[in-house]
Amino acid sequence: MDVKLLKKICETPGAPGFETKIRNLVINELENKVDSIEIDNLGNIIAVKKSKNHSDTKIMVAAHMDEIGFIVTHIDDNGFIRFHTLGGFDPKTLTAQRVRIHGKDKTISGVMGTKPIHVMSQEERNKLPKSTDYFIDTGMKKEDLVEHIKIGDPITWERELIEMGDCVNCKSIDNRVSVFILIEALKSIKNPAFDVYGVFTVQEEVGLRGANVSAHQINPDFGIALDTTIAYDVPGAQDHEKITRLGEGAAIKIMDSSVICDYRMVEYLKQTADNNSIPWQPEILPAGGTDTAGVQRMGKNGAISGAISIPTRHLHQVIEMANKNDISNSISLLVKALENMSEFDWSH
Repeated sequence: MDVKLLKKICETPGAPGFETKIRNLVINELENKVDSIEIDNLGNIIAVKKSKNHSDTKIMVAAHMDEIGFIVTHIDDNGFIRFHTLGGFDPKTLTAQRVRIHGKDKTISGVMGTKPIHVMSQEERNKLPKSTDYFIDTGMKKEDLVEHIKIGDPITWERELIEMGDCVNCKSIDNRVSVFILIEALKSIKNPAFDVYGVFTVQEEVGLRGANVSAHQINPDFGIALDTTIAYDVPGAQDHEKITRLGEGAAIKIMDSSVICDYRMVEYLKQTADNNSIPWQPEILPAGGTDTAGVQRMGKNGAISGAISIPTRHLHQVIEMANKNDISNSISLLVKALENMSEFDWSH
């Protein structure tokens, strides 16, 4: 597995609506590896790999490029920054975490601050924190800070990728691991069964916006989304709560809160995994949605859709963790699924 490329992808910033840097990285990786690359008005990358079978059937594979982040809303007279969240956060994970504020000409480091526990009342200590309790401290005076940072600038976590045992650990594993998987699949697939539209979508974390637009434009016959899912395989978790487990293979989505995957696509992905000895596990996610919903419903005719999910611990926190074998198995499953899709009986 190309951990060096995954590291570069994960560490590149790209909050929802501000995906320019990660978009440029993806384009550079895919140049001369696909038949065409297009950027739509919303900023989605549509990379097409043509089938040699001269079929009009289209497969859309979606992986969102954006990561959960923040946006600057206020800079006070002492240089402290207030912010609004872009995507879903657990506020208790924000305490004393480093961030990067991305100005037009310079990136500034900062740290999430809040009221010290030493001066909190008992009531405040017992209360769950809110994101509005926090500010960002850059150590700079306002007059110096505003030379580089303004209201509306995006903010992302400051975390590098490291390897831990069989796992990788970094910010934005959700969903940069899927960006990596789709890039690697597009590079390696030789003759897909149908034309493949590999779409690197924007603004998923704030409402599947990129997937909705691109699916409407492409109008795919089939759809596969790539995204992370919860691996709650940690101390204190009961078996029925775990959703998936690290190291037990690619997850094949059955449903989440935004979609019920097409039973035919679910069966096809399971069959493809079994026929190619690719480890897999079922996924039912009771809360949270993915681009699968947009791919399935936003084309003119709808699409027979499902998803390959990557089990991930500590999801939507400062760092996230995925297993390298699960990532490799997800690439293998996607490639085999794209190559053999015409051989399945989709009529039943």
